[in-house]
Amino acid sequence: MLREIVLDTETTGTNHANGDRVIEIGCVELLNHIPTGKSYHVYINPECPVSPGAFAVHGLSDEFLKDKPVFAAIADEFAEFVRDARLVIHNAAFDIGFLNAEFARTGHTPFNLPDVIDTLSMARRKHPGAANNLDALCSRYGIDNSRRTKHGALLDAEILAEVYIELIGGRQVGFDLSLKPTSRSAASRQAAARDARPRTLIPRLTEAERAAHEAFIQQLGPNALWREYLGETTPEASS
Repeated sequence: MLREIVLDTETTGTNHANGDRVIEIGCVELLNHIPTGKSYHVYINPECPVSPGAFAVHGLSDEFLKDKPVFAAIADEFAEFVRDARLVIHNAAFDIGFLNAEFARTGHTPFNLPDVIDTLSMARRKHPGAANNLDALCSRYGIDNSRRTKHGALLDAEILAEVYIELIGGRQVGFDLSLKPTSRSAASRQAAARDARPRTLIPRLTEAERAAHEAFIQQLGPNALWREYLGETTPEASS
């Protein structure tokens, strides 16, 4: 069972080395690339001001964050939620740099960046020369991001989960972040595939080939298994 955590953060600024901190974490759990409906979300008091540039992006103010828990208070539960999972992040170096800076303060084991799936790198390989930010990818893959008027960690993680599925080969049946996936029988999958065929296939048999086949069937006699398979009966066979 492959467990993945699609993750996003919001921060007070753009440089953790200069003291900027994490103020929001959003995570969505996938099992075998299917959302389970399980998520993790928290706002964090950074114990430092939010820069004007960052506030313009996510809208999280000092006033809003002042009564939220500090990172040290949520570090254990966050580390437990992501434990043994593969992380999926857009522009992973940014988020991992911030999270590892926070973990350095709390003494937790840091994330190993090479183990993280970076969807920005994936998108750049798949669409070289094109815009590959989250909004551009949503537009490219027909994903609704109309709620994304500002950045938000949990909403961005939910959207990124859909983008990630597209990047690895296509949206899964029943991909709905609010519902658990339902299983379908092989017969129902085959029926769905048949019903979805855009046009009827053109027969490849020529009239001569069809006539030769019918002549062959006539030679087999009235009790031939072929007639039973086709549902054909004759007076001799039914008597």
